[in-house]
Amino acid sequence: MLSPPLDETTVGGLVFDAMAAPSMHNAQPWRFHYSPDSRTLALFADLDRAMPHSDPTTSGLHIGCGAALLNLRVAAVHQALRPVTVLLPDPRTPALLATVRLDSAAAGTAAVASGEGLSTLYPAIHERHTSRFPFMDRELPGNVRRELGEAARQEGAELTFLTGPHLRSVLDLIRDAEGYNRMDPHREAELSRWTWSAGADAPTEGIPDYAFGPRKRGGTAPTRDFAGTGVVPGRPVADFEKQPELVLLSTPEDGPADWLRVGQAMERVLLLATLHEVAGAPATQALERPELRWLLRDPVSGSGHVQMVLRLGYGPRGPRTPRRPVRDVLTFGD
Repeated sequence: MLSPPLDETTVGGLVFDAMAAPSMHNAQPWRFHYSPDSRTLALFADLDRAMPHSDPTTSGLHIGCGAALLNLRVAAVHQALRPVTVLLPDPRTPALLATVRLDSAAAGTAAVASGEGLSTLYPAIHERHTSRFPFMDRELPGNVRRELGEAARQEGAELTFLTGPHLRSVLDLIRDAEGYNRMDPHREAELSRWTWSAGADAPTEGIPDYAFGPRKRGGTAPTRDFAGTGVVPGRPVADFEKQPELVLLSTPEDGPADWLRVGQAMERVLLLATLHEVAGAPATQALERPELRWLLRDPVSGSGHVQMVLRLGYGPRGPRTPRRPVRDVLTFGD
């Protein structure tokens, strides 16, 4: 017999935690619907927030929704619930990305859920912020690298720390992609849509200029300049890392289910990194250009499909960016 439906306050809290996830340009491309009778939260893609020029396949949109899904699972376990998750449950409704049935966890199932390591990640959900600031030129310790790699594998992705010629090649590709983007008026227009000045009326989405980080003067660390071709008055200039820590997240196949899995893997890695006082930021410019994406793969193994590039390091955690109100993304009813 099913347990009683969850109250709206509890469901709203779970969605609030889910929405703390990162998404491309902080577009927050998700919607949630709770069905009380089945105690199920459905996650939908909000295709009005898609970016046809920067994300033509919607892989980035799916990755952001996957990150929100991971947060939802973590929050559910924190509430002593067992999240039974199904990806892409209805082929006739492609915008329905996942369903999460929120079972009451008996003693045994609660232990299983906690054993997955999700419960320990909850304190990081609202502490994790994308950092576009310089990091220290300091390698992550071996134990942290191994833990991050295992976190990715638990969600069906492979995490690779880049070194040597492969690192230099990926850095070159990201730099080239950033240059191409600046010459593309359509991508510039999309970037402008999702950025705003802190002096304006504060939206609940996108990247405010206080989160752009400083303009890069030196260093090889890849940073996306959200100012585009514009100028932010008074914006500081700084040197970034000379030896950045970059990681790739890859999957064996390349489709919507894989994008959702890698989104969950990315968020699990970032939450665990936050607990280790490691900051992170996506560096996806080359992934957004099909002619460059396949070049990101390891030139020796050449296996898998690269889905995400992350820059990790010790430094400022980054400022909090806005989120939409829960009431704008959550509906109720069967």
